[in-house]
Amino acid sequence: MTEPDPAAAPLVLLTTFPDEDTAARVARALVDERLCACVNLLPGVRSIYRWKGAVTDEREVLAIAKTTAARLPALERRLAELHPYEVPELVALAAAHVHPPYLAWLLAEVAPGSTRGG
Repeated sequence: MTEPDPAAAPLVLLTTFPDEDTAARVARALVDERLCACVNLLPGVRSIYRWKGAVTDEREVLAIAKTTAARLPALERRLAELHPYEVPELVALAAAHVHPPYLAWLLAEVAPGSTRGG
């Protein structure tokens, strides 16, 4: 039995944006550049956090992105370039299980140079 490739490990990423237009623009860029296979946008999220000494209560758009461990470094760099926040949220969660056909699609979509469409 062969060991799974750690670079192909699927990840679920969480990040937030100030509005839907910004979230959609960045999500499209990340998918177009094959850094993510898919990004779901959930508007209407309420975030309460401490920033520069004050508690802030803001409406945001939550983005849930799917990628792989291999693509994470490039995705993190690109998100920092595109994101309007001084300190963008980027939380990567390991997926305990992914339906095999979906995983195959995800891996194909984030493969550099891939021309496969879903």
